[in-house]
Amino acid sequence: MKAEIEVCVDTLEAALQAQANGATRIELCGRLDLDGLTPDEAFIQQALRELAIPIHVMIRPRGGDFVYTAEELAQMEKEIAYCKAQGVPGVVLGALKPNGELDLENILKLAALAKPEMLVVVHKCIDYTPDPAAAFEQLLAHHDLIDYVLTSGGKPTAREGLPVLQQMVAMSQGRIKVMAAGKITKENLGELAAEIGTTAYHGRLIV
Repeated sequence: MKAEIEVCVDTLEAALQAQANGATRIELCGRLDLDGLTPDEAFIQQALRELAIPIHVMIRPRGGDFVYTAEELAQMEKEIAYCKAQGVPGVVLGALKPNGELDLENILKLAALAKPEMLVVVHKCIDYTPDPAAAFEQLLAHHDLIDYVLTSGGKPTAREGLPVLQQMVAMSQGRIKVMAAGKITKENLGELAAEIGTTAYHGRLIV
C-alpha cells in the first residue's frame, strides 16, 4: 500500500509546494512557530479552493499545554462545526487532563462533532501523557470516532520513539492508523518506514 505523506504548513505557498513535491495530504495550521494553531477561516477556504489533495485542519486555540478551559473547548467546537460546513475532509485535535492523561471525555465529544463527514486525528498531545502506549490503547476502544493518532512514540523524534511506535502499530490491528512523526524527513523516511511499519507519515520536511 502506498504510504500517506502528510506535510504540516502554515502558508498557502508551503501547501502548494508540498503538493508539487508529492505530499498526499496537508495538515493546515496557523502559527507553526507555536507547533500549530487553528488557521483562520480565509486560509481554510483558500486551501480548499486551490489544493488538489485533502487537507486536515488543526483545531487548537492557543500554544502551550493541552489542558483547555470550557471556553476554549467551546471555541474548538465552533471551529470543528465551521470546518464541517466548509467540507473540510478532516480535523486534528486533542486535549489533556491536568494530570497529563488524555482528556478522553472531551476528545470524544469533539470527535463526535466531526463525524461522520470528517476524519479525526488525535495529535501529539498523546506524546505528553505518562504512557503513550497506554493512552493509545484507550483510544483504540473508540476507533469508530478516531481515525489516526499522530505520534512520535512519546519522544522528540520518531527514531527515539521507535519501540513505542512499533508497539502502537502492533496494537492497532488496523483499527486506528498510527501516523508517525518526529523529525521525519525525505532523507530518512524510507529507512524509518521500513522499521516503524505503518502507512502514514507526517512532517514539515518530509517531501
